[in-house]
Amino acid sequence: AVASADAARCRRVAERMDAGIVWVNCSQPCFVQMPWGGRKASGFGRDLGTFGLDNFIHVKQITTYESNERWEWYKPLSKL
Repeated sequence: AVASADAARCRRVAERMDAGIVWVNCSQPCFVQMPWGGRKASGFGRDLGTFGLDNFIHVKQITTYESNERWEWYKPLSKL
């Protein structure tokens, strides 16, 4: 947390901190729309918000061949 009457100073200090969350002139409000998580030994990754969903999503490609034609995935080399 950063506390000061100087808003510009609070912003500068908060931006330089290596932290997942920085509270300025307040203490521990939690908003479910915002990512929640720490840095270094305080935690890894993010919970809550759309950032939290990324930890549970795995991209997968599924390609389906829909034809009555035989799939020729391997063709012998032609003789020259």
